[in-house]
Amino acid sequence: MKKVLVLEDEVAIRSFLVINLKRSGYEPLEAGSGAEAFEQIRENPDIKVALLDVMLPDTDGFEVCRKIRASGNKMGIIMLTARTQEMDKVTGLMTGADDYVTKPLASIAELTARVDALYRRVGGDEAAAAPNPGILVRGAFRLNDRNRSLEKNGERIKLTQVEYAIVKLFMENPGKALSREEILNAVWGSDYNGDLKIVDVNIRRLRLKVEDDPQDPSCISTVWGYGYKWGF
Repeated sequence: MKKVLVLEDEVAIRSFLVINLKRSGYEPLEAGSGAEAFEQIRENPDIKVALLDVMLPDTDGFEVCRKIRASGNKMGIIMLTARTQEMDKVTGLMTGADDYVTKPLASIAELTARVDALYRRVGGDEAAAAPNPGILVRGAFRLNDRNRSLEKNGERIKLTQVEYAIVKLFMENPGKALSREEILNAVWGSDYNGDLKIVDVNIRRLRLKVEDDPQDPSCISTVWGYGYKWGF
């Protein structure tokens, strides 16, 4: 079964999510606190996607996300944020989340579509996980598409699956200016209904990992009013 962690302390909302994820062919694993979430992760190392609510009784979703990423776990993470809290969205992405969905949910179909897309991206489907021996080298960087890793000067850089997809897109198109729309469609899919800000936040997060000086980037440069490109 395709396991998805649902971390939500409000029972009614959690039950609603669980029912609809089951209908979409997933096996939801429930947690009402950060402690319960980590217990589920320990007992189910094959979890591929997690839905993390921000407000929790013992911690918050951001801290749960940070700890998941600090452990090296590459599961897909979707933050559940309040519609009016714009900073929740940015904070969630900067702590390592791949996507966010606002509450109250406008459409359960949109949520399950986001879960489907992220599940495919993290290699949950056998077809998506098929080995690819491709190696890309750009200056100090070496991208291995077989194990989906990135190295800089021989040192492994920890990336989420979304960050990896962005780097791969850049390295496959060196020197080409890519619009925010192109990046969004290539990485999140043409049916993604979120706004373009998710691209900017992920680029900001990625620069912190790949640049010698994130304030003066030399790898991912900004094309003002348009998008980004790999190199100047």
